[in-house]
Amino acid sequence: MSFTIEQLHLGQKDHFEKTFSNSDVMLFAEISGDRNPVHINDIAAKNSVFGQRVVHGAFVLSTISALLGEKLPGEGTIYLGQESKFIAPVFIGDTVIATCEVVELIKEKNIVKLHCTLVNQDGNVVAEGKATVMPPKFQHS
Repeated sequence: MSFTIEQLHLGQKDHFEKTFSNSDVMLFAEISGDRNPVHINDIAAKNSVFGQRVVHGAFVLSTISALLGEKLPGEGTIYLGQESKFIAPVFIGDTVIATCEVVELIKEKNIVKLHCTLVNQDGNVVAEGKATVMPPKFQHS
């Protein structure tokens, strides 16, 4: 499913949910090449400011990409940019719910801006920002 710019409206929103497992984090470390000990080493992470291992920030933000490409606007969306601020850490085993809301439609350029908020299972905001995308020119079913 997808939405063209003509089908989108201000205030429209959707969400995507992901629980981050240890195997997810280890695989992301290998794929990305980011083997920072705070993500993959229990001892180093225990001695860090977080006190335990944390999920890579880029991995957490990938939930926004999943939402944009799968739901809002959906299949065929081109991700142009992302401004994000990390507010709280995400730990192994946490569930993050990414919510994006349409806040601006620039129809003449086929551009949509969405406010994105990521909260954990306790309702605490862990990151927020703004995504800029080009929705598909035609609807995918």
